[in-house]
Amino acid sequence: MSQDPTQPHPRRGYEFLWPAGWRRPDLARAWNRHWPGLIGLLSGGLLLVASCATAPPRNVEDACAIFAEYGDWLPDARAASRRWGVPLPVLLAIMHQESAFQSDAQPPRRWYLGFIPGPRPSSAYGYSQALDGTWEHYIAATGNRGADRDEFGDAVDFIGWYVNETAQRNRIARSDAYNQYLAYHEGQEGFAKGTYQKKPWLVQRARQVRRQADRYRAQLNRCEPRLAA
Repeated sequence: MSQDPTQPHPRRGYEFLWPAGWRRPDLARAWNRHWPGLIGLLSGGLLLVASCATAPPRNVEDACAIFAEYGDWLPDARAASRRWGVPLPVLLAIMHQESAFQSDAQPPRRWYLGFIPGPRPSSAYGYSQALDGTWEHYIAATGNRGADRDEFGDAVDFIGWYVNETAQRNRIARSDAYNQYLAYHEGQEGFAKGTYQKKPWLVQRARQVRRQADRYRAQLNRCEPRLAA
């Protein structure tokens, strides 16, 4: 009796089988012969994409160390600061809190039964953790149509734009890292409604952002002339 091509060959180990109901022996043989290579190619492609992401700075707590490691970030950050009138330490402190400078940061998924992936709680993504809709609003408002949330220069400009919008709508000083972060997290309408008042964890986080901005300011006062040179 000839071997059924939809079943494992007796001299081989595990094979990814062509579904038994699909009576195409030629396709079954081709699939069983080539599927390991196809999966390897796909895995290699995913690893390549992952390897292209910019790694976070080694020391995200020190602004001088950040710009010493990524020197091309400093001109982008300065440009955003000048364009929107937002102090550089405030821009950095918000980004530190939102993503810790991880280019592809996303909110963690829900997992069911410990292994079934569920949805993410929001569409926040990238250095700035901008939502899809807010990012689209930024692009429409600025004309920066090539902007990407996983590019530092675009993300820091987005934060500057949002802080400037908040300053105009909510009358919060651009240098006020504490209240600017509350509005960044809750949205400008949410901040106006005081939604953060029922979130003590968020108030604590905003205090951390203020302290981080103060630390970055002191660090930059020491090293910015050297970095510029």
